[in-house]
Amino acid sequence: MDNRSSHLKGIRPKIASAKVSSETSSDEFFQNTTLRPIIKLQNTLFLAAFKNYVRKHKETFYELPLEGRLSYIEKAVQKDIKFRNSLKGMIIGHFTMEEYDIYIQNSSALNKRMMNMVITRLKDQIQLLEKEVLV
Repeated sequence: MDNRSSHLKGIRPKIASAKVSSETSSDEFFQNTTLRPIIKLQNTLFLAAFKNYVRKHKETFYELPLEGRLSYIEKAVQKDIKFRNSLKGMIIGHFTMEEYDIYIQNSSALNKRMMNMVITRLKDQIQLLEKEVLV
């Protein structure tokens, strides 16, 4: 394994619940061994990127009730191509060359998994997405 690969894998958090077995599909294996650790590692960056997205879109997010905010998160990630591509880049940039080779063979399905995981992560941390009040 080259230096870049070992460094990238070395900084990823370990996720004990990310189980893999001989019956695990290749996409699920990739999700649990590569995507989940990278997405956990990049969590703070995803939160900052989403807050910036909200700020750039007139902060209407903060005026919505909880259900509206959850829907806003989903629509922002699924419908805004520039934002979605930015999020994908934050993940793909942490792939090793071997992982990138696997990714490009099935990028469509893996992109869907990645974005669903990011959406879930943002929704689960909705309390951290409150408007920051300057004192």
